[in-house]
Amino acid sequence: MLQVENEIREILRSKGLRATLPRVEVLVVLHERAAPMTHEQIMSELPAGSRDKATVWRLLSHLSELDILRRMDLGDRVWRYELLDSCRRVEDYHSHLLCEDCGSVSCLPYLEVRTRDGNIPAALQGADFRIRVMGRCVDCATS
Repeated sequence: MLQVENEIREILRSKGLRATLPRVEVLVVLHERAAPMTHEQIMSELPAGSRDKATVWRLLSHLSELDILRRMDLGDRVWRYELLDSCRRVEDYHSHLLCEDCGSVSCLPYLEVRTRDGNIPAALQGADFRIRVMGRCVDCATS
């Protein structure tokens, strides 16, 4: 755990930020989950009564602007946050599976989009693809 906290402190310092307790706590929660989390999920993992919702919301927004977190909407109108840290080697703009049954989010390996004939239409050249997969997570599919 100390190694994770040290890396998080270094991430914050590299962006010119102080490694305050609220920042470190939130980033440790995101690191431990290793998947995108909502504001409410993050709040539920923090020590009870340690942080108010508005403070955590502002912190998440600020860290997203600095590219420490990736903020995403997976089509259900809920913001989720994912830590971009070297411990997990998160691929930029990887895809996610949003479980239609339980609402959990799972990271997927890098996906490549191709056309059947191999030609890329001019309208798609240089486009930014963000793929969202809807389905059932492993837990829901097996129960």
